[in-house]
Amino acid sequence: MIVDVVVDGARFTVTERPGSPGVHDFVWQSGPNPGYGFTMAAHGAGPLGRADLEQAARDFLSQVDPATGYLAD
Repeated sequence: MIVDVVVDGARFTVTERPGSPGVHDFVWQSGPNPGYGFTMAAHGAGPLGRADLEQAARDFLSQVDPATGYLAD
């Protein structure tokens, strides 16, 4: 499953890992650092709904340092 998610103007491509139910890789397509993103794992779960994916992206963005485009220390 591949889904494009847009939250707060930021665009992510989300892929569920084959053979790993509940594990989703997010690539921040509109971010300043090519290929940067994060992985979310909901063990024992199947594919997450759009609202869950959007919330995960929002949570990630809330932790990013705007000066670097990477997670803040």
